[in-house]
Amino acid sequence: RHIVLAAVTNNGFALEFASESFKSDHEIVLAAVRENGFALEEASDEMKSNRDIVCAAVEQRGCALLFASEDLRSDREIILAAVTQNGYAVELAPESLKEDSEVKLLAEKGGSAGG
Repeated sequence: RHIVLAAVTNNGFALEFASESFKSDHEIVLAAVRENGFALEEASDEMKSNRDIVCAAVEQRGCALLFASEDLRSDREIILAAVTQNGYAVELAPESLKEDSEVKLLAEKGGSAGG
């Protein structure tokens, strides 16, 4: 476990090579998405539905929203975090939230570097 944790802390994409049990391990997945939000793609469905995990992923890479569960892709707070990091993440939001004034404002101000 310590080896996997060290690997994903150094490179979040190392989660791809971890066993399924590690892809469901909160601490390991959290470390992976904090290093690279796109590591969410390799996490278990359970972790893709975990608010803390998804929030950390989109704060690191807004477009990691693409890999979140359907419920969390419709969550206003998650959308706000994603568009704050990357304004282009608004394209992944449901239509109802694309029209939200705060989402629109943050999307216009949101960074666009790196996802």
